[in-house]
Amino acid sequence: MRSIAAVTLLLMPATAHAAEPITGQWLTKEGKAIVTVAPCGQGVCGRITKVIKPNPEGHGVDERNPNPALRNRPIVGLPILSNFADNGRDWRGRIYDPEAGKEYRSILKKLPDGTLQVQGCIAFLCQTQLWRPVR
Repeated sequence: MRSIAAVTLLLMPATAHAAEPITGQWLTKEGKAIVTVAPCGQGVCGRITKVIKPNPEGHGVDERNPNPALRNRPIVGLPILSNFADNGRDWRGRIYDPEAGKEYRSILKKLPDGTLQVQGCIAFLCQTQLWRPVR
C-alpha cells in the first residue's frame, strides 16, 4: 500500500511556482538611469527609458559596444535586459552593460522590500546591484 502511495505522489505534477512579477520602472544603481521592464515574447525585457546621470565622458550612444555597427545606438531606448524567463523563484536571461560594452548571464529577483536584485554573472561569479522602483 505504501509503495502505491509513493508512486502516486511521484506521478502527480509538481505545483508550479511563479517568480514575483518584475515589470515596471526601476532606478538603477547610483540613480544613473531608469529601466522599464515589460513583457516581450514569452518573458520580459528591459530598456533604458531615461538617463538621469549621463556619463561625462560619453556621447549618449552605445560607443563601447563590441559591434561597430551598434556603436551609434542612443543610450535612451537601449535594450539592456533580454530573454528573461520565469524560473520559479527568479527571472533568468541576459543583461547588457553599456558602460563596459559587455553582456552577461543575469538573474533578477524582486525582494520583499520592493527592490529588484540584479545579478550579472560570468561562470559562477556574480556581481549584484539593487534597483529601486520608480514611484
